[in-house]
Amino acid sequence: MPAKPRTYQPQKVRAALAAQTRALRAAVDALTTEQLDLPTRLGRWRVRELLAHLAVQLDHVPAHLDDRPQGRAPLDLSGWAAGVAAVAPLLDEQARERSAAEFAGDAASVAAAFGRAADALLALLERPEAADPARRFEIRLGSMTLSDMLVTRLVETVVHADDLAAALGPDAFPGSQVFPGSPGSPGSPGSRALPAFPHDRQAVAAVTRLLADAFADRAPGGAVELRIPPYAVVQAVEGPRHTRGTPPNVVETDPLTWIRLATGRTDWAAAVDAAEVSASGERSDLRAYLPVLG
Repeated sequence: MPAKPRTYQPQKVRAALAAQTRALRAAVDALTTEQLDLPTRLGRWRVRELLAHLAVQLDHVPAHLDDRPQGRAPLDLSGWAAGVAAVAPLLDEQARERSAAEFAGDAASVAAAFGRAADALLALLERPEAADPARRFEIRLGSMTLSDMLVTRLVETVVHADDLAAALGPDAFPGSQVFPGSPGSPGSPGSRALPAFPHDRQAVAAVTRLLADAFADRAPGGAVELRIPPYAVVQAVEGPRHTRGTPPNVVETDPLTWIRLATGRTDWAAAVDAAEVSASGERSDLRAYLPVLG
């Protein structure tokens, strides 16, 4: 019997998205012109192209909320996660065009351009339409509820904030964050400090859960238990289903490592070798199923 699809509380999603957007805006406001030309881990994109892509993702919903529906097929979050890689070439083109148009100048002009996109999304989140459970929003992949579409914006803002932190280096943000993992020794997955972008915790929680569910959809079954404390546990991978006691195949990691694995930012073998992932059992090697989001 298929698992019941996970639901996300719309009010919490809107609050998390607002907080994550504000954190991104503050980070962009602090950038220097030299930092804008740093390379990222996203192919040929510099920080400029990364920020341009984020701006497209932030203001796409407010810019198109009132577009006339085209009658596209219904799309849920699972379908979005499975299909978003298909539009990657279009997203790359949009990022390059936006970068050339608005993100080619100095740090002040880039911050202003990013701020306009952030302001557009923040204003939308305060509108009554954002809280309408029946409101729908169409993208190329299909027609989503607006509340689900806002969850996808959480994915964009969390994943790409982590990309920004990776490009800027470990000293870019003061302090560091620890996303709690399982109890145990200091070296256990999730117990160490992670790159210090000031993510909203509810945003990270929602993205962790969505990507865990996307993994379970991609590799249905019950032979492996994937644990991402404190936010998600799913069973996946074809084989004997565990029902009682300690599962024979267990994979455990912290939220940001899982997000990086699920989006192709981190290699499975490297994460295991670095003790960022604990994997036990003959079916616990997940590299064949990763990434789950292109």
